[in-house]
Amino acid sequence: MTAGAAPSLTHLLDPAVLADPYPLYHRLRDHDPVAWEPYLHAWVVTGYSDVVTVLHDFSADRTPSGEKLAAIGLAELSPIADVMMKQMLFLDAPTHTRIRRLASHAFSPARVAVLREHVANIVDELLDRVAVNGSMDILADVAHPLPYTITAEMLGVPLTDAPQLAAWSKDFAEVLGNFQHNPERAPQVRRSVDAMIAYFAAAIAEIKRRPRAGLIRSFIEAGVDGDHFTHDEIVANVILTMVGGQETTTNLIANGMLTLLRHPAEHGRLQRDLALLPGAIEEMLRFEPPSQQTARLAPDDRLLGGKRIAKGQAVIAVMAAANRDPARFPEPDRFDIGRRDNRHLSFGWGAHFCFGAALARIEAHVTFDRLLRRFPRLRGRSADFESGLEWRTNLGLRGLTSLPLAF
Repeated sequence: MTAGAAPSLTHLLDPAVLADPYPLYHRLRDHDPVAWEPYLHAWVVTGYSDVVTVLHDFSADRTPSGEKLAAIGLAELSPIADVMMKQMLFLDAPTHTRIRRLASHAFSPARVAVLREHVANIVDELLDRVAVNGSMDILADVAHPLPYTITAEMLGVPLTDAPQLAAWSKDFAEVLGNFQHNPERAPQVRRSVDAMIAYFAAAIAEIKRRPRAGLIRSFIEAGVDGDHFTHDEIVANVILTMVGGQETTTNLIANGMLTLLRHPAEHGRLQRDLALLPGAIEEMLRFEPPSQQTARLAPDDRLLGGKRIAKGQAVIAVMAAANRDPARFPEPDRFDIGRRDNRHLSFGWGAHFCFGAALARIEAHVTFDRLLRRFPRLRGRSADFESGLEWRTNLGLRGLTSLPLAF
């Protein structure tokens, strides 16, 4: 980023800025908390109260149709758009309300809560495998296999397929988290989406023939006042559940572990008092959120932060910037596992609050509880482990490629 240049969200394309985007977010908010970005052709919103307004009031129905993509030369992305247009993440009421209401019967907090013991058993097995080595990569050995195992089991598909589901999820996340189009990646993403559609269509047919427990069966059977999911809605929202369940949890665990390593006093404080763990996880979510930003459309002409936003204009709500707004969080750049009134925006707000938040919190809580109890001297594998850190190039879904640890 050139010294003296006006701050821009596009500076995230610089790997050095992506490695630590928070100074940029502060500059954006200080310079203009509701700013027009010509390159992105969108408003960028970085203040807490304005981000809440966008998440609560602006339209999530922003996916271009296949026809519109074809008209601008991106026909290869049309099948991806067709799936996204049926996912609750990209819908407004009443369609969003209908799909979320149906899904809530299959994915209630009570159903998620009973998974805690099972999550603990999986984490114990994963840690048993690395315990004799004296080291591990928190991503490869725990943060990836835990959520993809849980997700496969919840869906009701063979556990042997879990690594393939994880690979597809990583590809689909390319279109969820980025505001730049990467033509080199488009064919691979298209192949993964086609493969997922075919895989889950076959899984639905098989579960209809031979019913077995899981989210797919719950979606098939879900009904409210005679209303049911269509086949395409089941496929689309199973894909969303699969991708969201893995991306959020994987990055929460790895980002949280890195944050503890960077703040040894708080790491030690948590090690001494694990009763602080629920608050620590919320602070990890605030401080290094897995989901950094999301887009909305203005539903009508309106004022936001003193700026006139026209109906239909795109607005990028930067939750990660809002999470460090000093007007909402005292000393926002201080990592404090005992922070009070920590209403961060990392899981969103309002009707589109993250569907899998309860499960992500349980998986993170169990993982850190087990890690800190079993490995009290957990540390970076090398003294200069920071120099080897590499962040994924996904600008909206923040995560590392690896994090080697020793114990």
